[in-house]
Amino acid sequence: MSRHTLSVLVENKPGVLARIAGLFSRRGFNIESLAVGPTESPEVSRMTIVVNVEESPLEQVTKQLNKLVEVIKIVELDRETSVTRELVLVKVAATTQTRGQVLDTVQLFRAKVIDVASDAITVQVTGNAGKIADFLRIMEPFGIRELVQSGMVAIGRGSRSISERSLRPVPIPAPPAVG
Repeated sequence: MSRHTLSVLVENKPGVLARIAGLFSRRGFNIESLAVGPTESPEVSRMTIVVNVEESPLEQVTKQLNKLVEVIKIVELDRETSVTRELVLVKVAATTQTRGQVLDTVQLFRAKVIDVASDAITVQVTGNAGKIADFLRIMEPFGIRELVQSGMVAIGRGSRSISERSLRPVPIPAPPAVG
């Protein structure tokens, strides 16, 4: 099995997320990561879906996704030609003895302290999966009290865009007749 990242443009309508997730579920695929949000166009949302599957079953699911009316475009992104990021909020135990070490590690990873309590520090970390895994591994000995992680978001490198020439044209009303 191999890991695949799909970028899917969909119409921004209720129920689309459930229909797409249902397609993967019916095929017995576990979605490792799912992030959905608006795009530069308010009528369109972008889904980033990460799955671990073989090539041919993924092709079948992709064909079925393309049949859904709300799906505008699907692109598989590979590591070499895309940029990926995740966001983690992690609450780390920080005593007076360990607070300095925790803060040094936060700086080393270019993370950001977003809340401080007398016995804990909450940190925001963004980056690829490797950076986040490394940060969490180093924070573990201090005591991770709580953690929340977003799904992966991904975008292709360079100037080309998934939405170029892929969005359905919106009819422009004719100007009113003068006369």
